[in-house]
Amino acid sequence: MENRVPLARAIGGYIFGLLQAVIRFIFRLIYGHKGESVPPITDPILLESATSLARKIRNQELSSVQVLESFIRRIKEVNPVLNCVVDERYDQALREAAEADALIKSGQYSVEELAKQKPFLGVPITTKDCISVKGMLHTAGLYERRDVRGSQDADAMALMRKAGAIPFALTNVSEVCMWWESNNTVHGRTRNAYDTNRIVGGSSGGEGCIQSAAASAFGLGSDIGGSIRMPAFFNGIFGHKPSKLVVSNVGQFPAPFSEEQNSFLGLGPMSRFAEDLRPMLRIMAGEKAALLNLDEDVDLKKMNFFYQESDGGGRLISPVDPDLRQAMKLVVQHLSEKFGSQKVERIQLPQFRQSAAIWFANMRDDSGHGFAYQLGNLTHDINTYLELFKWLFGASKHTFIGLSTAIMDSAQCKHGSPKYDHLVRKRNELRSELQSLLGDNGVLIYPTHPTVAPYHNEPITRPINFAYTGIVNVLGFPATAVPLGKLGSEGLPLGVQIIANFNQDRLCLAVAEELERAFGGWAKPEVRL
Repeated sequence: MENRVPLARAIGGYIFGLLQAVIRFIFRLIYGHKGESVPPITDPILLESATSLARKIRNQELSSVQVLESFIRRIKEVNPVLNCVVDERYDQALREAAEADALIKSGQYSVEELAKQKPFLGVPITTKDCISVKGMLHTAGLYERRDVRGSQDADAMALMRKAGAIPFALTNVSEVCMWWESNNTVHGRTRNAYDTNRIVGGSSGGEGCIQSAAASAFGLGSDIGGSIRMPAFFNGIFGHKPSKLVVSNVGQFPAPFSEEQNSFLGLGPMSRFAEDLRPMLRIMAGEKAALLNLDEDVDLKKMNFFYQESDGGGRLISPVDPDLRQAMKLVVQHLSEKFGSQKVERIQLPQFRQSAAIWFANMRDDSGHGFAYQLGNLTHDINTYLELFKWLFGASKHTFIGLSTAIMDSAQCKHGSPKYDHLVRKRNELRSELQSLLGDNGVLIYPTHPTVAPYHNEPITRPINFAYTGIVNVLGFPATAVPLGKLGSEGLPLGVQIIANFNQDRLCLAVAEELERAFGGWAKPEVRL
């Protein structure tokens, strides 16, 4: 009997892989060649990091108004193609930019004082339509909230404003931020700048998209199952999910149902440039930044690098693409050559194979509420089967995948059940194993996702692939999505995620900076003639 289990798993994996290949072939037939090109980047201001722009603004090499106008023009160029921006406050932002320029010219503060007190003074920032910005839409992609506007800034955005950043646009999300393609009945679907037939990920998909198209200097995302890291990966930018409970989640909708769910959710920085992540995280963490020791130098030569090439064959999870396996190999080769092969070790933790089951179970809580309650705007459970019937006739204001996710969510194990307790123990065992392995000087290099950005709607056929990122949320560790410069064989970004122990975020960020130097980081979307 024991021998039959691995055999059955192998046969099931083979059938699933074959089915995925057939589905991919069908999607290629449907979508054909690459979609519409985004306009080329012609303004050099758009190619600067937020950190560089801040320095040039306070040194009066550029004005905040000049920088903001460049990004507004870029949004107007790309948004008709990509549909990543869903709301804007250009006029107010331009007034605030003029005020920032006036403050700098007044001489009230020295350049050094500005760098310390307002490190991002005058730099335009964006965020997703679930993180509250005062006066802007706050719908989370839910039709019932289509007219809701933020009454105040989310804590993280308030801290970025205090540091001088100027919010000027809002970006698209998936419905109630619980799916990994950004599409909803309020704002529609967002398209990938590298191939508009492909997804941008979710739920911070609009944010990943606007960054990759060089239409924003930097932005804020949120992540409870990979919602920063998957969009960062699909769009070829950097994105960091902080250690649990370091950055305040106040102002995010939907809010977590329990304190443990709150520890799984993390608001974090997104940018095309690795150097922006550390100062952004320092600001967003507020007083808790002291826990992270972000100013402490990281000696990469003293670090231990572990890597795992796949989850080991999780049920109904796609095998890792050959392009991504090769990308992992190049990362390992670089680290081995630069820091010594004895510092780089291949591992295979079998618990990762159960990532999806562990995530679903640990997301349960004793509130009695699930995804159907979120779709009801946190006031009531919707009737998912009735809404699904209405959807067949175009009469529902919910997305098919939102309704399907609610049905799938209701079928998961219940809080406090024997299966729940078993999977919580599995999580705790994996957490302890990784804590022991990583210590205070180790990182794990792991695929961000098993495939490059899928075609639109294709995630419906492989819904559990998010498990590569979701497992990190329920473990509570920090993780950074890192793009690897050169695009893959399908013309799409490649990358890895870097995972560290609790409050060792600086290790993730230091490795991200090293890999950016080695491989190039963000690559401009190609213009197709």
